[in-house]
This record gives sequence, structure tokens and C-alpha cells, in this order.
Amino acid sequence: MLYFRMGRRALRKIDPSLDLSRHLKTFDQLPRPWRPEVLFGRRAPLEVEIGSGKGLFLRTAAAARPDRDFLGIEIAGRYARFAAAGLARRGLTNAVVVIADAVQAMEEILPDRSVAAIHVYFPDPWWKRRQKKRRVMRESFVRDIARALESGGVLHFWTDVEEYFHTAIGLFREASELEGPLDVPEKPALDHMDYRTHFERRTRLRGEPVYRALFRKQSQSV
Repeated sequence: MLYFRMGRRALRKIDPSLDLSRHLKTFDQLPRPWRPEVLFGRRAPLEVEIGSGKGLFLRTAAAARPDRDFLGIEIAGRYARFAAAGLARRGLTNAVVVIADAVQAMEEILPDRSVAAIHVYFPDPWWKRRQKKRRVMRESFVRDIARALESGGVLHFWTDVEEYFHTAIGLFREASELEGPLDVPEKPALDHMDYRTHFERRTRLRGEPVYRALFRKQSQSV
């Protein structure tokens, strides 16, 4: 059966007076070598979201965990700006969105054992066979995830495409030593925005399944 995602809805206009300089960065503005205090003004456990979209997860997570910093990587500039605007309006200083290709950013910017958690929610499935090589979940990216996670760090991977889910699970088994996949039970939404991303909300409201997995990097003895 052929399956197609619904197109993204138009974004609301951003208040032109809103200062995004604190919350929106370009790839070239990321510090090299990596120094998170340049972005966040401190060092704290770091979580990275791949493909932040409209920024629902970043806003919710940053507000709920002020003890942690959140870096969202979004390749589409207009969505990155929208997500950054949501952070700026709420004064969330522990979250930043960078306009970048996630594969390149993971490979070139984030050093070994520097990330407490990585979130990959509903990545583009690139349906056609000739396009699948463009998927973010590829062997090199899986290895960079495993490398960048600190001991005990976790990867959250969710998708609405069953074939992509099983393909990614196979990649993690073959290309990394992460523990998993661990089951992630679905929780009932408490309100109309109690979802990790807008894609999760739309998928669940249509009554369609979401495939979830958790991977963990085993603690290494010293």
C-alpha cells in the first residue's frame, strides 16, 4: 500500500521586532572546537534534536528541563527561524536552533562523548528507492550518534513509517554497540498539544501508528 504524508502547513508570520540572535545560529557560527558555553553561556548536559521543524519539542523540553541545554538542528531556514522565534518569545535561554545539515553537523562539530541525549523524531522517509540514500539514518550517521553520546546517553528514534523503523533498527544493530531497541510505551495526551512534535500530533489524531525505540550507550568502566 502506498502511503504519503500530508504536506506541511504554512507557518505563521514571525514578529519582525523579535530578536532571534540568541536563539538562531548558522552552521558557520557554531564554535570550533566545540564549546557549548559559547552558545548557552554555561556547561550543562546537552541534548540534540535532529530536524526540529516548528520547534514544539525544543520549547517543551527546554521549559521542562532548565538544568539541561538543547541544540536543535534544522536544515530548512524558515522552519529554523520559526522554532527560534518560539524560544525567543518564551525567553528560553537553554535552547538554540542551528540552520545546518544534521549529518555534517554531527560529523564535524560534536566531539566524542559530548551529548547526553539525541532525539530523532519523524525524519523525512525519502520514499523512492533512488532517494533512500538521502535518509538521515545511514551508517555514517549511526556511527556518529554512537560516538557523540556520552556513557549512559540515549537516542530517541520515532517514525510513522514502519519500513524506515525496521531499517534503522537494523543499522543500529550492525553499525553500533548501542543497547536496544528498548520499547517506548505510548502515553495518552493530556491536552491538544501534549505531543513531542507536530508530526506526532497529526499522526496520532489520524489514528495511525507511531513506531518508537530507545537506544542507550552502555556505561564504560574507567
